[in-house]
Amino acid sequence: MSRVRIPPTLRGETEGAREVEARGGTVRELLDDLTARFPALRRQLLEDEELAPFVNVYVEGEDVRTREGLETAVDDGSTVILLPAMAGGSSAKSAAHFPRG
Repeated sequence: MSRVRIPPTLRGETEGAREVEARGGTVRELLDDLTARFPALRRQLLEDEELAPFVNVYVEGEDVRTREGLETAVDDGSTVILLPAMAGGSSAKSAAHFPRG
């Protein structure tokens, strides 16, 4: 089993859990196990059975996109971090309306 760290934005889908255990020899298998137990996570993490473009997954601190993507190996006992990108911020125009100081 591996430990999967769940960010605050996804904890509503995991009944508030900050970390859950999941099985799988690859990231794909691990996500299949995880989403079988927490089905609402699937639409948050995957798009057309591939990692959604706004989601980052790290295995032992390394981004899986720099490795083999969903086919990246996951060793038993590994730590996997799910990190969806955060949207938002302000444009330069809207930021100009707020005083600095």
